[in-house]
Amino acid sequence: MAATASIAELNDRARDVFRMVVDSYLGTGLPVGSRTISKMGLSLSAASIRNVMQDLEELGLLAAPHTSAGRMPTETGLRLFVDGMMQAAEPSVEERRAIEAGLAEVGLAEGGPIEEALSAATATLSGLSACAGIVMVPRREPVLRQFGFVPLNDRQALAVLVGQDGSIENRVLDLPRGVTPSMLNEAANFMSARFGGLTLRQAGDLLAREMEQERSTLEGAACELVTRGIAIWSHDADDRPVLIVRGQAHLIDDGTAADLDRVRQLLEQLEGKQEISRLLESALAGSATKIFIGSENKLFSLSGSSVIAAPYRGGDGRVVGVVGVIGPTRLNYARVIPMVDFTAQTLSRLMR
Repeated sequence: MAATASIAELNDRARDVFRMVVDSYLGTGLPVGSRTISKMGLSLSAASIRNVMQDLEELGLLAAPHTSAGRMPTETGLRLFVDGMMQAAEPSVEERRAIEAGLAEVGLAEGGPIEEALSAATATLSGLSACAGIVMVPRREPVLRQFGFVPLNDRQALAVLVGQDGSIENRVLDLPRGVTPSMLNEAANFMSARFGGLTLRQAGDLLAREMEQERSTLEGAACELVTRGIAIWSHDADDRPVLIVRGQAHLIDDGTAADLDRVRQLLEQLEGKQEISRLLESALAGSATKIFIGSENKLFSLSGSSVIAAPYRGGDGRVVGVVGVIGPTRLNYARVIPMVDFTAQTLSRLMR
């Protein structure tokens, strides 16, 4: 019955009681009793309200914790509320200004670093929603323009990569035996000439093919130096975190003192960024904000957490990442969902 419960199954009285229970619970995090509902202006006796709440419990929309006579919405009930009854509120002028100011501060519209902008957006969302803010950073493979090697000592050199967009990345590289300063210059000139205009992945594939076909003009230590240079950048790019999380401290407040196990589990889940990234990738396929409530996703079945995530687009109009929040299932969906959606729209607009 709970799996098929819908708005159509509820009469007006049941809808009113259900909405009031959910609104009260989302505001306080506490089970709601019939006396509380009777004081909200509903023209029903406490006994009638109890009967309605019992019916809603039998439908699987409400549950009664063993420590309280009150009721609280189940995850099924929260899903029904979010999809069919919630009246979303547009972000306030102050909230919109805060989100836009956070992004303007790092100059995304003027070509500022995208990671800093996304981090700022995440921190702002976290502060406004009192949840943990999350954002998936789009995987970007820089198009190569120039390479260089700066000797540090006999065994190490600083490998310098310059991208077509002017970005510069440095890595400390262990040198093969027998490498001389002239070999460093030779390898850098070879890489700049041979791999300019390619991505790291394309450069690695080209080098592998040429070595396999013995077509590379480099030999010995210089050839190994080129291979190590490509490998260290490619490895770092593959391992670079694609998820930024800000504001975990918001998940621990006065209301969580009695539920520390759930908070601990959630914080542990946030540490496993790869798992959360896989969850958020499901939001990349759509154009609308997605809401995951509690055990609807296996990852958060223990912590009972909700995720609100919206895709944002890059300069070419394609979806490149996801921004959102993670918090308790009792978060203020009507306020937070439009806030996440506005943040995604703002990011998309500034990245054009």
